[in-house]
Amino acid sequence: MTTTDESVSWRPDILGPGFECRDLPLPPDDEGDVRATLIRHAPPPVPPASATGPGFLSTIFRRRNRGSAAAPAGPPRVVLYLHGWADYFLQTELAEYLTSSGFHFYALDLRKFGRSLRPGQTPGYTSDLSIYDQDIAAALAETGKDVAARTGNSAPARVHIVAHSLGGLIASLWADRHPGRIGTLVLNSPWLELQGSSLVRSIAMHLVEPFARTDPKRPFRFPEMPAYWESVSSEAHGEWFLDPSWRPRASFPVRAGWTKAVLAGHASVERKLTIDAPVLVLLSGRTRIQAEWTEDLMRADAVIDVEETARRALGLGRRTAVFRYPGALHDIFLSRRTIREQAYRDVAAWLAAYPD
Repeated sequence: MTTTDESVSWRPDILGPGFECRDLPLPPDDEGDVRATLIRHAPPPVPPASATGPGFLSTIFRRRNRGSAAAPAGPPRVVLYLHGWADYFLQTELAEYLTSSGFHFYALDLRKFGRSLRPGQTPGYTSDLSIYDQDIAAALAETGKDVAARTGNSAPARVHIVAHSLGGLIASLWADRHPGRIGTLVLNSPWLELQGSSLVRSIAMHLVEPFARTDPKRPFRFPEMPAYWESVSSEAHGEWFLDPSWRPRASFPVRAGWTKAVLAGHASVERKLTIDAPVLVLLSGRTRIQAEWTEDLMRADAVIDVEETARRALGLGRRTAVFRYPGALHDIFLSRRTIREQAYRDVAAWLAAYPD
């Protein structure tokens, strides 16, 4: 495995001032070079006198543009964010809020997603969700070194994982396999079960299995479902710029081997996990899945079954809480401002409740 200067140094990120990224080289696969990308929020310190100036987050926390809040005594506190399917890290407000709350904020674009997607790669593809253990291990190693260098505190950092949708499934399975590694797990609308039920999943697995075995990268043809994209994208009815290559309107093609891997993950969740860290699950108040966009989709989860997810969540570990946000989108942190502000406060309070 080789590295370049680009892969071992921080560089400005597409999100603008205060955000930087670096490549994390990983073992190559059948498509060649593989990398994950680590993003950090590292705003420059600003004199306290400027902290009263205008800024969005000052309306909800009055700390915008100050850099990190004074760190509490003890080991550094780190948040690592994982994105969802056909997705990448873009939740700048969340990063700013948690940095202001005293956390060192990092995000990970997994292999073949977002910043990590390379020419010639199959977007988002894997045939085994456990492969992401390599991505997470590389990210945790780098965040540990980076926080120590930035703070001068050599104590092992206390890591909290925040994960969305498919990232929530990946993080849950990872936490179950790696007890004692994280302080808490926060799941933002995690994809813990196939839409419908476990019976639908069982039927789907039988249908997918032959293709996954003989032609794993075979794409399935489904009707396009762009309604959720329209609720989020600033090019339609939402507030957020979405890179068209990293988060396309029609999502990534769904392939046989990937589908089998996800269904296997759902089956593991159904059998119940034993995550030892406290788990917080954030969910919208209701589900509405449809192909065509309507105004009602601005107030519901258009991707997962939130009721089935709430039931599955209670089997993740001994200490699990479910917070509901009526009117939220699938990504709670991309919902309308009043909802996402409440979610920021709830997550910061949850993380602060488990400092050790």
